[in-house]
Amino acid sequence: MMYDKSKIVILTTVINWDLYKKSSQYFPAGIQKYVIDGREGMFGIDSIYFMMEKFEALDVDWLIMADEDVLFLYPEGIYKTMDYMLENNFILSGVRDGGDIPNRTYSPYLINTFFSIVNLKKLKSIWNKVEVKKNHYILENEFEEDYAKMGEKYDVMSLYEPYYCFYFWLRRKGEKILFLESEAPFEDKITTLAYTPDNKKLFYHTWYARSYGNNKKHTVRIDKVFDLLTFHPSNYEEPIIWKDNLFFIKRFLRKQKRRVEMKLEKIYKK
Repeated sequence: MMYDKSKIVILTTVINWDLYKKSSQYFPAGIQKYVIDGREGMFGIDSIYFMMEKFEALDVDWLIMADEDVLFLYPEGIYKTMDYMLENNFILSGVRDGGDIPNRTYSPYLINTFFSIVNLKKLKSIWNKVEVKKNHYILENEFEEDYAKMGEKYDVMSLYEPYYCFYFWLRRKGEKILFLESEAPFEDKITTLAYTPDNKKLFYHTWYARSYGNNKKHTVRIDKVFDLLTFHPSNYEEPIIWKDNLFFIKRFLRKQKRRVEMKLEKIYKK
């Protein structure tokens, strides 16, 4: 299927700008790049809430979410994945946060936010932030999965990440998540390799983005993954940058409120 690239965007919540300036040159060509400035602690569910506010007024059909430590091997593979998602009614795709890769042993029902392809047009039509916030829980035997196919550890009752509420909400609304096949192909078992639905190598995810340039071990390791990429990047293009200038204050007030609530809970229990 042919896609209108003006209605596709790629969004990165950036913590390490040096790494982003290298990795974003390998992103799919011809797609507008957006960045949420995550250096003051905006990431995960806060980043999801913020992006939905910003995209509300934009005419965008598809959203590619890719962290700065995602290194594309086959950027055109996003279109094959989008085709498969449309044909099989998946609202988003990504890599499981438990059961598929050795360094993530949490929920097998959800994806990790380091990468996803989102049918944003559909998501915007059902979006409800209030509902999402109410879905950070898990019931026993709530979801069916083929656990026999999972080669790594997982925890069916995990609520490890605050952003799980978003994906639980989608599944409880009857929406389908496409779990991309993935593996840890190197001896250190850190970097993730993900595949398209037709089994093409799509990208490496190196993890430890914030350590790049600051920690010798991870800098050397990530640079070795860059050396494996099979094409030369174009020149760096400045993205459209979004920043919530009040986020630091909001986060501080939220933490203070939670501390007060916890103290009151202790008092009432006495």
